[in-house]
Amino acid sequence: MLDESLLDSPEGLAEADRRALLRGAAEAGARVRTAARHAAEAGVNGLKPDGRPRAVLIAGPGAAATQTADLLGTLAGAGSPVTRLAPTGVAPAPGALRWELPGWAGSVDLLLIATPDGTEPGLSLLSEQAYRRGCTVVAVAPAGSPLAEAVNGSRGLFVPMASAPYDQDEPLAASAPGVLWALLTPLLALLDRTGLLTAPPEALEKIADRLDGIAERCGPAIATYSNPAKTLAAELAEALPVVWTEGVSAGPAGRRFAAALAELSGTPAVVAELPEALAAHSALLAGRLAAGADPDDFFRDRVEEAPALHARVVLLRDRPIGGLTAAPAARDLALTHDTPISELEPEAGGELETLAELIAVTDFAAVYLALASGA
Repeated sequence: MLDESLLDSPEGLAEADRRALLRGAAEAGARVRTAARHAAEAGVNGLKPDGRPRAVLIAGPGAAATQTADLLGTLAGAGSPVTRLAPTGVAPAPGALRWELPGWAGSVDLLLIATPDGTEPGLSLLSEQAYRRGCTVVAVAPAGSPLAEAVNGSRGLFVPMASAPYDQDEPLAASAPGVLWALLTPLLALLDRTGLLTAPPEALEKIADRLDGIAERCGPAIATYSNPAKTLAAELAEALPVVWTEGVSAGPAGRRFAAALAELSGTPAVVAELPEALAAHSALLAGRLAAGADPDDFFRDRVEEAPALHARVVLLRDRPIGGLTAAPAARDLALTHDTPISELEPEAGGELETLAELIAVTDFAAVYLALASGA
């Protein structure tokens, strides 16, 4: 059950936020600036690569590495394939995870390692394996970690992860807002130098500015009626989020939102891109999750029995390409099945700015849902 009164109590939210999730969301812009500075100090902005890498391989644990690979792959497009190296192991503990380079990896490929931990022996071994194969290695991890020593020893480039003092208070959630931007920002700067995407220092500053603006609109002191993140969190209470995305930037933002809902608040969600989402989820909206599928039974015990779970569509849109949009068809499908719909569309700006806005608003929403539901 969602405690909606908590959403409009900044003091109550602060007390419930034992993992500093709200603070991480509010300070995302500052984290981008710090991470960009760390990248510059490590020499990223002065790099002069001979050309684009044949392939970009990304390794790291959990949702943070998965989302980083997803975002970079989307932004890079067809320039070079971006592939995440999935770990193997008997448990998600740092000491149990192992990574392997594909057999074809060699001197024309780039290995990126992104981790908020840095104690994983498997990543240190991967760095050494890449060095023997001739791969270029770049890592973003906490300063002073075993991985930092391994990468420096293998003649790779190490960038200290932008961290905050409160990061050490509780174990970091992989989907925490600060983690994503601390890992992603230096890699954006690096791939800008290789020519795979466009993210010069001024673009990173615009990302930080956009994140600051969202923090002002979605912060805990802003009432629910004028706060898009709190409004979305309240709308998703006791609902199954059906996340539909439209536009290049919206895809990874939607997938991150679904992952954050699951990890932070324990809320399951399904996600798909328009227009294919209409066919993929049509039966879902017409089934027992539809709003009209299980009308209130007059004899139901409203005290003892929880209300039925119904779907709610969340439409995340970037600017449509060439004026083509499936949004009207999406609204019609939801309306046909009595399914409520929430929509988010960023303000005008560059691709990185609109992506940052979608991620920031949904990050705040996932955090508010987690806090107000007692997760």
